[in-house]
Amino acid sequence: MPSFETLFPLGITHYLIGGLFLGVAVSFLYLMTGLIGGMSTFFSSTWSYFSNWSYFHQQKFVESRNWRTFFAVGLILGAVIWLFSVGEPFVTTVPWWQLAVGGFVVGFGSRLSGGCTSGHGICGLASLQLPSLLAVLIFLATAMVTASLVKLVGGV
Repeated sequence: MPSFETLFPLGITHYLIGGLFLGVAVSFLYLMTGLIGGMSTFFSSTWSYFSNWSYFHQQKFVESRNWRTFFAVGLILGAVIWLFSVGEPFVTTVPWWQLAVGGFVVGFGSRLSGGCTSGHGICGLASLQLPSLLAVLIFLATAMVTASLVKLVGGV
């Protein structure tokens, strides 16, 4: 059984601070506008700028694309601010093709489940939605099985 220090060699403070900032941002968005700040719809609403496909021009995508774009830019700026203030870039040894496959699988799963981990895990659980609880449990179970298989097969 791995120790706490093995699992979190840099501590948990930055995770707690990041979670608090994310929770405050999503809460502020909801309290000020009534909008739910999940990110999976950002993909579809962004495509409404570029694609002529009618799916991307549904009212819910077109009406929400501006605030979703600003919300996503804010998340990216937050990461850039953290990088320049802390000065420790995140580096991965995962090959690019595995990141690409993982991104595709996560994107497909997000669309299939009607939302992503931020939408279900933060917004859905906070509003006590049973479908979000089920989605989060499935996300976690899938992640644990996948990590175990990768460790078993890849020897990581």
